[in-house]
Amino acid sequence: MERREVLRMLATGAVLQLAPHKMLVVMREARAFLANESAPRTLNAHQYATVKEMAEMILPATETPGASDVGAGEFIDLILTEWSDEGERTRFVAGLDDVDTRSKRLFGKDFVDCSTVQQAEILVALGEKMAEDTERLRNQAFANAESPDAGFYSMLRRLTLTAYYTSEAGATQELHFEIIPGDFKGCEPLPTVKETGKRP
Repeated sequence: MERREVLRMLATGAVLQLAPHKMLVVMREARAFLANESAPRTLNAHQYATVKEMAEMILPATETPGASDVGAGEFIDLILTEWSDEGERTRFVAGLDDVDTRSKRLFGKDFVDCSTVQQAEILVALGEKMAEDTERLRNQAFANAESPDAGFYSMLRRLTLTAYYTSEAGATQELHFEIIPGDFKGCEPLPTVKETGKRP
């Protein structure tokens, strides 16, 4: 499978609809791409730190790994670099800038410097805005001019979830994904009445 096709499937979440053996191939290839990435290529250091912090707020570590543990930040930068078009990259970065603008307006500091409670307040506001935008777009035939973060938070959430659930930890510990679920015994004889006490 070509690198670009793997990334397209990951970016759109299509990988989650694949048959288990195909999903495994895509997951392995994607993780191999990530292993070769040494530093973010689209996001600067501050943007990258913001993405990692937000992704971890979306999927925090509990008894299972969180978004940071599975490399969600690296995954998002890879998708932005390799798959997203210039408009999507621009919208995503503008959305990140808007997160810091909101944070400075409310708390006088960047998102990454805020407390967990303050960060949660910002994410709740972004989630409410995302829900309003979705409802607005459902109720009208066409969209008006978009605000800087329109689509950003939805994209961040989708990429975070895709990064998580296509990782080994997400697939096995959360989804209980099994490549070969149980045993298959094709020519196993049926039990007899004496063995089970019932008629077959």
